[in-house]
Amino acid sequence: MRSITIIGAGFAALTALRTLRKQSAEVEITLISPQAEFVYLPSLIWVPNGRRTARDIVVPLQKFLARMRVTHHQGAASGLREGGRIVETDHGDVSNDGLIIACGGRFLKKLPGIEHAITPCEGVSAAEKIRDRLKTLQGGNIAVGFSGNPKEPSAMRGGPMFEFLFGIDQQLRNEDRRQDFKLTFFTPAAKPGARLGPKAVNGLLSEMKKRDIDTHLGHKLKAFEAHKVITEGGEFAADLILFMPGMTGNQWFDQTDLPRSPGGMLQANQHCQVEGFERVYVAGDSGSFPGPEWMPKQAHMADLQAQAAAKNLLAEFNHQKPSETFKVELLCIVDAQKKGMFVARTMKRSLVLPSCRLFHWSKRFFEWWYLRQYR
Repeated sequence: MRSITIIGAGFAALTALRTLRKQSAEVEITLISPQAEFVYLPSLIWVPNGRRTARDIVVPLQKFLARMRVTHHQGAASGLREGGRIVETDHGDVSNDGLIIACGGRFLKKLPGIEHAITPCEGVSAAEKIRDRLKTLQGGNIAVGFSGNPKEPSAMRGGPMFEFLFGIDQQLRNEDRRQDFKLTFFTPAAKPGARLGPKAVNGLLSEMKKRDIDTHLGHKLKAFEAHKVITEGGEFAADLILFMPGMTGNQWFDQTDLPRSPGGMLQANQHCQVEGFERVYVAGDSGSFPGPEWMPKQAHMADLQAQAAAKNLLAEFNHQKPSETFKVELLCIVDAQKKGMFVARTMKRSLVLPSCRLFHWSKRFFEWWYLRQYR
């Protein structure tokens, strides 16, 4: 019986798992992750205002894995041997006939003073830290921003930062404290959100202006201090800094012979195959894939890549040539606690629909719909 190992427990890993089991009842599947749990990262934006807690968005996977007849190997990957057929972990080795790497990426934290900033997408604890800091602040300056990986244009996650920005603004208004705070949005890009399309850029900047949010755009970041953001274009006060750095590959990739992109990700082709390795695939934030610069690092894109990777791996088991590719598609709702703006982009067109309550509630419904399969 063929065995497949999946590294990770996020969107790409679990979608690959579900696709494999749907396509094949016979294949043996082992999932490697430090914990048997899934964190629904899009809902971190609702932790600071108390709408969501860890219990709401961290889903234990034991029952789901049992239903799927999947073995969980609790551990963190640390290397590969024999062309990917053996995964080394801090709790022993795991062998396989096929491998899907879906363990996410790593944030580039080289900026001096980065310890003074909170990186929201690092997990629930980071979002809780934002929640607690907002409670203690009586007023002052809040700075929210992001940057990218210059060698990997797609390796950034700016969308959530717009949501944290607008969400904090709305939360302070709901608490009748907005007048006591100055909010500043910053990024080295002159046009924030350009990957979402020109209409989205205009919509985001217009929303910031409407909410009286200052902007500091187009200047390379130099450093953070305890109460300050410093750029080549000047500096500004910040009592609370939320910052999303660009992304690169996981550190354990350095202990392998896997091919890397200039930005440090695993180099993949259009079929999600890791180039030069037999029956080794990658999906989601771990990989660098062919496509346009605006191709997103987001859950939806990870799901599409994971489906292709799983189907192609099973095709190889059946002595068929991999043929599945993934659609390059950006879909998101930029939420602002009460309303949301819908953004869609494909190779052929882009669409931006103005902020309204329907999209906010659609985002909340999708959360319930997506998580129910794992509960």
